[in-house]
Amino acid sequence: MSTSFDGVQNELTALFFACTACAYHSIRLIPPTVMYATLRDFLNDWSFESSKTQLLLDRLTDVSLTQSIYPGGRDIARLAWHITQTLPEMMERTGLHVGGLSANDPTPSRASAIASAYRVASASLVTELTDHWTDATLDVSDDMYGEQWTRRMTLHALVAHQIHHRGQLSVLMRQAGLVVPGVYGPAREEWELVGMAPPPI
Repeated sequence: MSTSFDGVQNELTALFFACTACAYHSIRLIPPTVMYATLRDFLNDWSFESSKTQLLLDRLTDVSLTQSIYPGGRDIARLAWHITQTLPEMMERTGLHVGGLSANDPTPSRASAIASAYRVASASLVTELTDHWTDATLDVSDDMYGEQWTRRMTLHALVAHQIHHRGQLSVLMRQAGLVVPGVYGPAREEWELVGMAPPPI
């Protein structure tokens, strides 16, 4: 039985909304045991996660930026910029000053500008944390969106937020005809590079 384009789009739209709803509640659902015990734990994790996000952003093209999953939804430009802009937006609530962009900068029209801003902001975040925070700082609480979060919780939220939207971004990149790099394993096009055939499912 063939599947209509409208049917596929409706399913993707529903998934998009479901994932967005989960994002607002994910912090409360995640056990504290998975949060960072030390600042070094976060920095090691961030080194990996930010490098994977940078891979995706570096694959974006100017033409791809208008791809969206449904009319009026976030397109690639807005989604990629939201991922990038969250670094200063979230972390300034803890007193850090992440460089490269501000939380109010408009969405760029060039893919290279988004990728460049993320690269600078990610490096700036590491510098800010290294210069101003210690392991003891992780137990300090800040007003985050009307709630009190420990800073270890905020760091966890920053990474979880990025992973959440990076997954959405990868779907839009596929729809835009871009080759998506593997994040936690090979993408379909990368299996032969490791001498293996893509899995059937």
